[in-house]
Amino acid sequence: MPITADQTQAQTATPVDLGAIFVSLELSKSTWLVTALAPGSEKMSRHTVTGGDIAGLFSCFAALRQKAQRRKDRLYPLVMIQEAGLDGFWLGRVLSKEAWIESHMVEAASIAMPRRHRRAKTDRIDGETLIRALMAWKRGEPRACSMVKLLTPDEEDIRRLGRERKTLIAERVFHVNRIKGLLFTQGIREYEPLRRDRRQRLEESRTGDGRMLSKHLKAEICRELDRLELLLTQIKAVESERDALIARETADTPPRATALLGIRGIGPEFATILYSEGLFRHFDNRRQVAAYAGLAPSPWQSGNVNREQGVSKAGNPRLRATMVELAWLWLRHQPNSALALWFKERIARNSGRLKQPMIVALARKLLVALWKYVSSGVVIEGAIMKSA
Repeated sequence: MPITADQTQAQTATPVDLGAIFVSLELSKSTWLVTALAPGSEKMSRHTVTGGDIAGLFSCFAALRQKAQRRKDRLYPLVMIQEAGLDGFWLGRVLSKEAWIESHMVEAASIAMPRRHRRAKTDRIDGETLIRALMAWKRGEPRACSMVKLLTPDEEDIRRLGRERKTLIAERVFHVNRIKGLLFTQGIREYEPLRRDRRQRLEESRTGDGRMLSKHLKAEICRELDRLELLLTQIKAVESERDALIARETADTPPRATALLGIRGIGPEFATILYSEGLFRHFDNRRQVAAYAGLAPSPWQSGNVNREQGVSKAGNPRLRATMVELAWLWLRHQPNSALALWFKERIARNSGRLKQPMIVALARKLLVALWKYVSSGVVIEGAIMKSA
């Protein structure tokens, strides 16, 4: 039986002498799997901790350090890695408070995996893979994996307004469609649940065969209206809090979000999402900005094959969707800007075709231009600013 690459890798000893204990965490609701590789050891050890037990986790770390100290007569620090997932950033913040722990969060999709159709996947294999990726990254191999920036509680909390509003809007659409669907089955086509006189119009509605609404159907629609009105109240409260956050002239006001409001075509919702989902971060260059939003190109080049696969879609989906929507609005509100003229020239060159891929390209250019504007004050060429 031939030996596979995974078996060869598992049988090969891993030389470790980087002056630290490398640890990976595989997190689940019930258990946390701790995989560790200590200096002087050729095997990775595995330990199980009850999910959420911080005291037990630190006891496990202390035991790993003591064992390595007995072997090497030195107290080593810990270099840790965990996948960014449902647990959020709280555990990373807890670990980062300790001076002897260097904590990292990795984007799981950035780690190279075997390309076989049926590959083995267990928590044990994943833990070892995380450690190998961490070691390669610490050796200076940037393409080994992509680390996620650890957000502060304030940075994480400011995103809640935009995300909550999006959730509430989706629920509103569901209830509106539900009410319209129930009435459509009775031949009522013109009812609009979002009108202020929705209760009165419901009382006056008649079915297609001239009847009043049935008792149980009317009661069900009234309960749907109760939930819809609650959602409308909550949406209004969230939007008021969002507008107050941007308009308030205090030290807590995000200056980048306020600066975005000065551009025609960008309102409070767009300004909040652009700031809270991306522009609050530090980027070194425009490639990092486009990659974070998932708007970077994905070329496919092999031999004589050279084609584009479209954008990577590997970044923040909320920021990407907002930028595509803003790109369409930019053509309406900023028709004489350099970016809008560039788009129109490209479309004219293609005889009016390829609007969809070109609007994505415009979204990428617009995001880079907005980043330059809020970070360095570079005004977008030809853009119209709002009057004071």
